[in-house]
Amino acid sequence: MVFKPEVWAAEALTALRKKLVYASPQIVNHDYEGEIKKVGDTVHIKMLGDVTVRTYSSGDTISYEDLADAEMTIKVDQSKMFAFKVDDVDKAQAGDEMPKRMANAGYSMALDADSHVAQLYTQAQDANVIDTTAITSGDAAYNALVDLKVILDEANVEDNGRYVVVPSWYHGLLLKNANFINAEKSGSTAPLLTGQVGQAAGFAVLQSNAVPIITGDDYAVTAGVNGAISFVDQLAEVESFRLQSTFANAVRGLHLYGAKVIRPDAMAVLTASRT
Repeated sequence: MVFKPEVWAAEALTALRKKLVYASPQIVNHDYEGEIKKVGDTVHIKMLGDVTVRTYSSGDTISYEDLADAEMTIKVDQSKMFAFKVDDVDKAQAGDEMPKRMANAGYSMALDADSHVAQLYTQAQDANVIDTTAITSGDAAYNALVDLKVILDEANVEDNGRYVVVPSWYHGLLLKNANFINAEKSGSTAPLLTGQVGQAAGFAVLQSNAVPIITGDDYAVTAGVNGAISFVDQLAEVESFRLQSTFANAVRGLHLYGAKVIRPDAMAVLTASRT
């Protein structure tokens, strides 16, 4: 087997990007990735200070504001690996199976990263959290999204690029509400977001099996914009070597990543109860 690390890494990374929902660029921003080499690396984020608008009268002396910028950091604290072997006999029977295996590795890495980012819902500011609400009909499902919209409006969160991530059962209820625009019937020629199933209440509605279960049948339905969370990742290593004890090659890879909420006000969370 000819080892092609760049090709195989690209296969895994492409599959990873295609399957991400919570950690996709539509939900998190990738503005600060820099160069990640190992777990424990720190990525620095410059938070721009707000500009003050002041009253001006003709003849006033203009003073220039010294903006108070701040710095935040993202710690690359997640280090996940995959490792498998490709038997010579299996390879001979199945042909070149590496693209499929690397796509499978990418899918598994995406599930892991999504689950990590999904848990950051706990960092939304307290004023943006809706207590346990029974979501048992299409109307209830839609009305709760309207409530999330109002919360983001009142927090002065920008309208463009708003998303909400729901579990499959929630999406099923939305399909029963006339206000929900199913992705298949939207008529839009724009490419859909990864996981997007439709639009409602000003949100791109995405579906994911990684929606956190808070307790029992209560789910954390998270809404916001991609400026709320920063995500950094790197497929740091993909390598192959010949196993000594069998007729097979081993392949392994290392995925490094980290995520941080940088705008808690730009997230809103609904505790959606299925019953």
